[in-house]
Amino acid sequence: MTTGFIKHESRFQPGETMDNLVGAVEERGLTVFLRLDHAAAAVQAGLSLRPTQLLMFGRAEGGTPLMQANQTIGVDLPLRALVWSDPTDRTWIGYDDPLWLAARHGLTEGNPRHAAETLSQLVEACVLQAAGTDPAKPVGAS
Repeated sequence: MTTGFIKHESRFQPGETMDNLVGAVEERGLTVFLRLDHAAAAVQAGLSLRPTQLLMFGRAEGGTPLMQANQTIGVDLPLRALVWSDPTDRTWIGYDDPLWLAARHGLTEGNPRHAAETLSQLVEACVLQAAGTDPAKPVGAS
């Protein structure tokens, strides 16, 4: 089983990292459902928060087979990725590994396991591209 939350340092600032992630997700035919700016919401509440944005994304072809096997995984779908700036101004991008999510919901064999493996590879590719750390696909390359 995987470790659950996976994070990578980004070469870019938080906003650019999130823009890159949106591009990487859309490039692979996934739908962006929500881009939530937690820091902007904090400001509206009179509070401060370092840059922190959440992206919810996916597509029915990826998540539905998992929900057909066990509907409780729907609490963790669509997939999510978080981009944030730490106290030293380093930018990070992280997500819950779909393999870990599948294991959490008892989907460890057969087609659900295969679907989770495919999603895990897809999300990792998007994240590495967004962070500018995928040697096979530099940001801006087609």
